[in-house]
Parts: sequence; structure tokens; C-alpha cells
Amino acid sequence: MSYKKHYQHFLNQHPGKLHCAPHSHHYWPDVTRQAQLDYWDDSAKGVDHKWDTIFGERIPAVQQHLAKLLDHPAPGQFVFAQNTHELLYRVISCFDPQQPLRILTTDGEFHSFSRQVRRLEERTNVVVERIACEPYDDFASRWETALKAQSYDLVFISQVFFNSGIVAPAVDTWLGLVPESTVVMIDGYHGCGALPTRLRDIADRVFYVAGSYKYLQAGEGCCFMTVPCNCDLRPEYTGWFADFANLTKPQQGQIDYADDGLRFAGATMDFTALYRLETVLDWWQRDAITVEKMHGYVQNLQRRFLQVIDELKHPLLHRGALLAHNLAQHGHFLTFELATAEQVVQLATALRDAGVETDYRGRRLRFGFALYHDADDYQQLKKAFAVR
Repeated sequence: MSYKKHYQHFLNQHPGKLHCAPHSHHYWPDVTRQAQLDYWDDSAKGVDHKWDTIFGERIPAVQQHLAKLLDHPAPGQFVFAQNTHELLYRVISCFDPQQPLRILTTDGEFHSFSRQVRRLEERTNVVVERIACEPYDDFASRWETALKAQSYDLVFISQVFFNSGIVAPAVDTWLGLVPESTVVMIDGYHGCGALPTRLRDIADRVFYVAGSYKYLQAGEGCCFMTVPCNCDLRPEYTGWFADFANLTKPQQGQIDYADDGLRFAGATMDFTALYRLETVLDWWQRDAITVEKMHGYVQNLQRRFLQVIDELKHPLLHRGALLAHNLAQHGHFLTFELATAEQVVQLATALRDAGVETDYRGRRLRFGFALYHDADDYQQLKKAFAVR
């Protein structure tokens, strides 16, 4: 089955191109185009009262969709922001800056988090322990050893590491080692909408952050976080959305918060992306497109892609250069690590000249896969290396 018919607006803008970077910027399906106008129309009709529509209809609809997608039992615990960094810092702001803060994480987290905690380390009372992702084969045991060695105030780890595509150990395999007092955050950005994810059994224990820019296919501007039920944390970094239901009451005395996910909400934002996300999730539901089905489709694409790589017999781009070989332990992109950054630039340039868009970081060249690919598309790789 081909899904390309659902992405014609983007595909028509790039004729002859094979976009192998959906893990960086995923094409938007055609259904999202109308969503742009729907937000405009709701704003025109509602003006100041558009917030009633957004908070009364649109947000609950997307919460319901995401709760079903992630098997989460409490849709009201989903809170939205324009980026995950905003949500992350709201959680961090719950900690007293005058008190020591111990953070456990990895050396494979996304730049926003990595930059933020490096800045926090400039405080004398913040200690960050980073567990090396490599070698991947024994990461799980090293991660568990760190958890057993001492307690932390915050544990932060990805579901899928952004710089490799390799899946981190499942949360439920190590969560029992973490004291109840520890805040646990999972960066699900490269997992949500790509890997089957079930939060039901850990929903009351972890903050799960993700967004629409990658595999949810709705572009930038709509990120979300699940907040554990009965969470009583009080983010210092807060805004008027965080107590939206009580805006008409006197705003005096101690700051109050919503008793659901809105506790971690901020302030005014452009909800166009949330409208786009709603249309994507509506489409998936209407056409019975599940994450399991999409993941299976992509795994088949990855196998076919590697078959073409085998046929190339390229001295640099081959299976031996893969960071990991078990497709069951990958998200929706594969990473090749070469000897030098210069080799990566040369390969990426040759591919781009042949119409194949990839992305790279240092010595790592990344190929992503999406519903708007067909298996035969990867024959275009041969053009980059003059294979006939």
C-alpha cells in the first residue's frame, strides 16, 4: 500500500527528491492545510471568546486522541506548549534553586536539554551525572547501576536517542529502582507516533514529553507533556493558562494551579499547530492507521533500504558502518558512523546532488523513513554513486 497520495502538497514542491530526513522535519499530510484556515476562522468568529472553543473543544479532542495513541488513562493530564523545552523548564522550576539538585541523564539527549542542564551546572549546588550511551549493548546495565548507586531529584532519558535512532531501555524495566520522591521525565519526541507506546502502567509516575514536529506530522508549535495524576508540584515558571478555570476570581494570596495537566501550562500561544495535529490524528483514526501499522511499514522500508545499500557495495556506506544492527531496537531512522566528519559531508553532498536529502552530525549520517516513501524509492541512492 502507498500513502503518498496523502502528502501531495509537500511532495509536489520537491519533484525528483527523496526526503530521507523526516526525523528532522517530517512532511505534513495534506489534511493539515485546511487546519490552518480552521484556526483562522475560529479566531475570526470567536475573537476574545476563541479561548472557549480552544479550551472547551479543540484541546479536549486532541487530549483524547493522544491518550488513545499512547494508551494513557487520563486525557486531562496532557498539557500543551509551543516546545518541549518550555515544559521541561516548568518541571525544573518546581525545584528550590537554593537547594541541591542532582540529575541523572545520558550523554545522548537533545541539544535543548543538554544545553539547559549545562547552564544549571554553573550553579554550585547542581550536579549532573551523564551515563554514556555507548556501547549500546551494555547501556541498560550501566543505567541500572547508576540508579542503584544513589538517589536523584530528577531522572531524564529519551525513549529513542535523537543522535542514533536507538531505542533506550523500556521505562518499566528500571522505574522500580527509582524512589517515589524522584521526578522522572521521558523525552518521547523520536518515539511518539513512531513506536507503539503504552503509558497506562506508568502514567501516575512519569512526565512524558513529545510533540508534533516529527512523527506526529503536524509541524512545529504543538508539544505536550503528560503530568502524573495527583501531582502537587508548583512550577515557578507559570502562566495564566495554569489556572484557566479561575481567571474571573480574585487573583490574590498564594498562587493556585489547576488540578490536572494544566498545572504545567504557560501563557498565550498560537494554537494553529494543535489544529493541524487534530486533523492528523482524525485522519489516522478515520483510516485505521495505527502506530503499530506505521511502525511495521517503516521497518519494511528499512529492510528494503538496507538491501539497496548491500547492492551498492560502497566502501563507506555499508551495513558494517551502522551504529546498531537490530532493527527491533531502532526508531524510524538509521545512523551510519564513518571514520571522519569529512567523509560524512562528502557522502551527504553526493546524495543531495542525486536528489536524496539526509542529515548528519559530525561523523554520523542519518537516514529517516516515512509513510510518504515507497520501497522502490531507494533505487535513487544508486544515482549518487553512478551505479547502473
